[in-house]
Amino acid sequence: MANLRWGFKTSPQHTTYEALLAVWQEADKTPAFEHAWLFDHLSPIQGDLDGPCFEGWTLLSALAARTERLRLGLMVAGNTYRHPSVHAHQAATVDVISGGRLDFGVGAGWNEYEHASMGLPLYKPGERIRRLGEACEITKRLFTQHLTDFDGRYYQLKEARLEPKPVQKPYPPFVIGGSGEQLTLRVVAQYADVWNATANDVETFKHKTRVLHEHCAAISRDPAEIELSVQSRINYDDIPATVAALQPLVDAGATHLILMLTYPYPDGMIARLADEVVAQVG
Repeated sequence: MANLRWGFKTSPQHTTYEALLAVWQEADKTPAFEHAWLFDHLSPIQGDLDGPCFEGWTLLSALAARTERLRLGLMVAGNTYRHPSVHAHQAATVDVISGGRLDFGVGAGWNEYEHASMGLPLYKPGERIRRLGEACEITKRLFTQHLTDFDGRYYQLKEARLEPKPVQKPYPPFVIGGSGEQLTLRVVAQYADVWNATANDVETFKHKTRVLHEHCAAISRDPAEIELSVQSRINYDDIPATVAALQPLVDAGATHLILMLTYPYPDGMIARLADEVVAQVG
């Protein structure tokens, strides 16, 4: 049986802090679950745009302080929402607060409404991904160097400091989301410890994995160093459907599995998922 690492995701939209905290604390006491995630959006991406939506890093920091065991992160933070140097400081702070439990999730950004409504530039896809690559390099340097200079195409730093450093050495694992074959998977090959695939169709997943391995070969990186991550939305009325959806992906090499929960969260759902999903897939 593959060494599967199970997690869950509670999208912080149309919900309450109290409900989120209850699920996270229940999961923190459930050994079947190793990691926990929020998304990073500035307004709901499903349902009514007028509903509540918590800011990802602030909420993650609060949940880090109220849990003890779970690894945690944003699946995934949008690089376009924050300058990479600011983003790195936020991530390092959460790693310290959590005692070294952060997985640093990051992606290129995509939501047109959020960018347009808040006056944030949404660059063309190629530029967004090149910016993501520079951001990963900046973050890695800030996490590991006393002073960081960077003279990139998009970002420039001069004697930049980041203290305190993350607890995890040399730095928290990088989790990169996205499946673009020409550019995104090249960034994944260079920087990711975990790749979160956006395609859950098994044939597409296999194809994207092959492309990722080709990019790894081009830079002489062992693709086995990159864990393969997928997400599956839970239908509370048909939990066996999740087992059926995930098993082919596990057979195709996915080992980092995320169960996506929607509000309202039924009582005892974490325990049910441990019994009815985690114990059934392998």
